[in-house]
Amino acid sequence: MGLAQERQLTDKAKRDYELVLLAREKGDQKAYADLLETYREPVYYMLLKMTRSTLDADDLTIEAFGKAFRNLEDYSPEYAFSTWLFRIATNNCIDFIRKQKMRMLSMDDNSENTGGYISTEIMNMASEIVTPDEELISEQQKNYIRSIVSKLKPSYRKLVELRYFEELSYEEIAQRLQMPLGSVKAKLFRARNLLQEIIKDNPQR
Repeated sequence: MGLAQERQLTDKAKRDYELVLLAREKGDQKAYADLLETYREPVYYMLLKMTRSTLDADDLTIEAFGKAFRNLEDYSPEYAFSTWLFRIATNNCIDFIRKQKMRMLSMDDNSENTGGYISTEIMNMASEIVTPDEELISEQQKNYIRSIVSKLKPSYRKLVELRYFEELSYEEIAQRLQMPLGSVKAKLFRARNLLQEIIKDNPQR
């Protein structure tokens, strides 16, 4: 980091940059954990305001950190890490909302739904008051989603079922499976990526 860049950063931003370097160059797990702990709640509440859904905000928070941590090589101290992270989270959420709206329009037009974020698919099933036609569509979606989930390995499949079908929190899943909370979040993040790949290869008819 150049002297001019260093002078522009606050003490907090300099600390974050040191953590980024530890994570990026040495794979320091504590550095990753410190960054996650510092910004998890601020990112979550920003996404909650954007989505008005605790489930979506929760999932999008994990996705934002996943994208940020996978792309730390792209981070430059020209801006504070928090600014960079919030931009990633915001852009990811905007994409999510756009896809959600497009999917709703697609369903209104009775056109083919090729899937997307698994959480949105399941959220769309949850309407309490439905017409007979909507009930049929919902049942078809449930069958489709369960057929996709069944393609996962048992360890991933169980986590997805608990999270999206039984709608348990991360903490409740960790208690149910006697698994560390961090492992639950990491495996669910991986499971979502696998599901999206499966959906791309097996579009709903």
